Parts: sequence; structure tokens; C-alpha cells
Amino acid sequence: MSVVRMKKDGEGASLSGGMDRVIERKTLPAWAKYAGAAAIVLLLALAWYMAPRGNTQSVQSDRLTISEVRNGTFDDFLPLRSLVTPLLTVYLDAVEGGRVDKILVEDGAYVKKGQLLAVLTNADLQLLTLRSQTDVAQQVYNLQLAELSLEQTRSQNTQAVTAAENEYAKAKRQYDLQSPLAQRGFVAGKVFNDTRDDLVLAQRKLAEARATMAAEGRLQTTQVSQMRATANTLQGALGIARNNLDQLNLRAPVDGQLSSFTIQIGQSMSRGERLGQIDSPGHNKLRAQVDEFYLGRVQTGQIATVDYAGKTYKLKVARIYPQVKNGIFEADLWFIGDEPKGIQRGQTLQARLTFGDPTPARLLPNGAFYNDTGGSWVFVVAPDGRHAIKRQVRLGRRNEEFIEVLDGLDPGEKVITSPYTGFADKDRLDITN
Repeated sequence: MSVVRMKKDGEGASLSGGMDRVIERKTLPAWAKYAGAAAIVLLLALAWYMAPRGNTQSVQSDRLTISEVRNGTFDDFLPLRSLVTPLLTVYLDAVEGGRVDKILVEDGAYVKKGQLLAVLTNADLQLLTLRSQTDVAQQVYNLQLAELSLEQTRSQNTQAVTAAENEYAKAKRQYDLQSPLAQRGFVAGKVFNDTRDDLVLAQRKLAEARATMAAEGRLQTTQVSQMRATANTLQGALGIARNNLDQLNLRAPVDGQLSSFTIQIGQSMSRGERLGQIDSPGHNKLRAQVDEFYLGRVQTGQIATVDYAGKTYKLKVARIYPQVKNGIFEADLWFIGDEPKGIQRGQTLQARLTFGDPTPARLLPNGAFYNDTGGSWVFVVAPDGRHAIKRQVRLGRRNEEFIEVLDGLDPGEKVITSPYTGFADKDRLDITN
């Protein structure tokens, strides 16, 4: 910017004449120029600072829950939402398929072991059982015939051996009688030779009779043994068929309360189909749902407690189901000693599982932020409360109220403990009112 000032007549007249005028330019002072430049730079820097960044997000303060880290005592326990279930459940399945012919009890009834619950019919199974009975009867008849034949053959062979022994004895006596006489010449040589030949023949026949009896005895014994084995196999098959046929009479395997027993007369049931179940009466357990974070910490034998009707009851972890579904696994808790009176199947109870004794620790109030970060980082609020910065931390044990701080946070610091939904990928939050 410059100012042009016209001089009056007579001032600074040039040598060329009195009509010329001198034009004088006037500029701003140097300090004003520097001040203007500094203001422009400051405005540009402020605009850059206030401009949103890719790793920064503004969040309303009323959307956040801010908690303070402090020293305290950590109670190492876990609250468990638990469902009352029967201690023992026996399922009723159809061993053999069939058509429901009779129903003798109703769903919900208390039954005794061996009590008849329903009757099914299966014509094919009945025919199969009759066929098995016929096969067994035929095999038993054949076995009896074989044994009779064996006895007859054994009797005949015995008689043949006896006759051969008798012939041999006669020939031996005749030979012994003629032998000394033949040596003295009182018996002709031809007669004595015939006697000797008769003795040899009788001895040979005796040996053949004995060999025949032994061979036929071994053969027939083997045949009878095989037939007996076949008969035993058929008897076993018949026993299985009869047992399967008896399974059409559905009986209670244990004492208890019958439930889920909804079959109808005339309904066709397939083999292996679930018909109902029997729950142990008066004995219950708790099926607890546990966050997968505690899968490595929950162990069988750990002690839990539950408060009911003004009394505290003790339980123990009896079984753990490690399959995780929707971030949850399950565990069975059994009562130690008496169990609460009046609890019903399906009722929900709040149990408390104890991991260890109370210990001093730095504590951060528990919050939903843990589900977004896994406890590896948090947003730490600045002392002025106007922004929060992401910080890596190391967190330890958790209970319903607090999380143990192992590293990364000091007492007095403030942390955003509400969910980080929508800004979990940011490094900085600007907190606005």
C-alpha cells in the first residue's frame, strides 16, 4: 500500500519549468509488515492443528465412561450365571424301531426302575425271531441225530472189536495148545501152520477193528463239536433276537422323573430315535456359563458358592466342557453336602467361583472396553480431560468389578472404560462437551 501526495506550486520546482510536480510514495512501517506476516503464519498453523487427522476422532464426553486407576485389594472370584439341571439324566432311545401300541405312563410322572412305560410292535422283528427259533430247533434236531448216530456207530464198533478180541483169544489158545505138541511131532505140520495163520489173521482183524473205531470216533466227535458250536451260535442269535423283541417293551432303566416323553399311540419310531429321558429326583447340579477368557483358569475341584433363601451353599467344579461357542464355555458345579430346598429344573442361580485369596493390586474398574482390546491397550485421558491417547498396557486378573493392572498405568490416571465401538482404530480422541 502506498500514498501519493501532490506538492503545492512553488515547492521543489524543477529547472525545466514551473508546471512539473513531484509525486512522493509512502509505504507501511516495517513492524506492521512483520506483524501481518506473523498473523498469517499463526492462522495457518492453527488451521493445520485444528484440522481432523486420519488417526484422530472427536467424541462427545456424554458417550464415554471414564474411570480412575487406584490401589486396592483384588478379590479373585468370578460370578457365574448358572442353570439348575438334574444331576443324572438317562435318555430313553428306541433300541428297535416300531409302532407305538400302548402308553402306560404320562410325561412328568415319577417311575421306578423296570417299570413298563410303553409297548411297541414290529412285525418284521417278530418274524425274524420266529425264523431264528426255527433254525435253532432244526440245528438241535440235527445235533440229536448226529449224537444218536455216533452212539450207534460206537456201539457197532465196540461189538466189532469185542468179536475180534474173542476170535483172537480163541486163535491164541489154539496156537498155545498146539505149539508144544507140534514140537514133539504129535500135531501135523499143516494143521499147526493153519492154526498159526488163524492167529495172525485174528490179530490183524482186531487191530483193524480198533483202528476203525478210533478213526470213526474222532470224525464223529469233530462233527458233533461243530454242530454244537453252530447250535450255540444260533442260540446266541436267538437270544439277541428275543432281547431285541423284548426291547419293544420300553422300561425305565432307573428311578426318576420322566420328561420329554411325548410319543403318541400309532406313531412310528425309528431305531435310535429319542423317546424321552429320566432325571434323577431330588439331586441337582448347576450348569454354569463362563467367558472363554477364563478357560485356562477354571479347574475341576475349585470351590464355588451360591446364596439362596438366606443361606450359602458350597459347590465344586465337577466337569468342564472346553468347547467354546459364542465366546462362552460351560462347566458343571456339584453341591457339596446339602443343596437348596425348592429349586426347580431350569431355574437360574448366581454362583461365585473363587480362584484365590484377596491380594493388594492396582485396580481399574471393569468395563466393556476389554472386549474391544483384549486388555492389551486402553485410551488414557489427559489431565485436562480434553483428549485421550491410546497406550499399550498389561492387564491381569478380572472379576465382576475390577481388572488387575500389571503394567502401563499409574494410580490416579484416568481411562476410558466404556466400549470403543467406532473408534477402536484411532490413536487419539478429542473429547468435546
